[in-house]
Amino acid sequence: MVRALVKGRYRARLAESAADIAAVQALRHRAFFGDEGLDADRFDAICAHFLIENAKTGALVACFRMLPLTCGGEIGRSYSAQYYELSALEAFDGPMVEMGRFCIAPGQRDADILRVAWGAMTAYVDENRVELLFGCSSFAGIDETRYLDAFAWLKERHLAPKRWLPRVKAPEVFRFAARLRRKPDAKRAMRGMPPLLRSYLMMGGWVSDHAVVDAQMGTLHVFTGVEIGRIPDARKRLLRAVAG
Repeated sequence: MVRALVKGRYRARLAESAADIAAVQALRHRAFFGDEGLDADRFDAICAHFLIENAKTGALVACFRMLPLTCGGEIGRSYSAQYYELSALEAFDGPMVEMGRFCIAPGQRDADILRVAWGAMTAYVDENRVELLFGCSSFAGIDETRYLDAFAWLKERHLAPKRWLPRVKAPEVFRFAARLRRKPDAKRAMRGMPPLLRSYLMMGGWVSDHAVVDAQMGTLHVFTGVEIGRIPDARKRLLRAVAG
């Protein structure tokens, strides 16, 4: 069991009750859809849920969930498998975990929130000897023209190794690796890159060669993987400093 992590103004902890789960579902709905309600699905019951709270007031400022899998043979159980054909990853021989439904409360801008979230994730990965961290990284909106430099940057530098490359499964996708021929502008690429995806990439993460158009969520998302053994040593030290 991952212990509670307190860093500065924020605390990360695992959900302990039905009230905790309802709180994260309510935050997810506000963050994803902009109004009150509960964002709930069948995966909630099989995930570990993390709450990032203001340590002084207890206010919930962010959340995410983790779905542990013993090896690639179980990847069909994941949320991502609804949208990506992941049979290549069935050969991955090691524990893996899917990080999903990450969100920060509307109006919160403190970068330390994301740092504490990654510290909690690092502690979970280390405790469970995880070898692959994966999930869906989302761009806001479904207009790919807003993010052409970001997608070109992903194509040029961060495509998944062929042995793990997800194939197309969703009915509507943007095949950016096949379609884009532009040289990316680095500044525009980074401005368009979601903060969570930037964090994955700084750890040596890789992505699918296409983005799924998710009209229900109003997002474009790419499958993202991080092989824990390939995270640069300097980045590991920074993450574990927060996790410690």
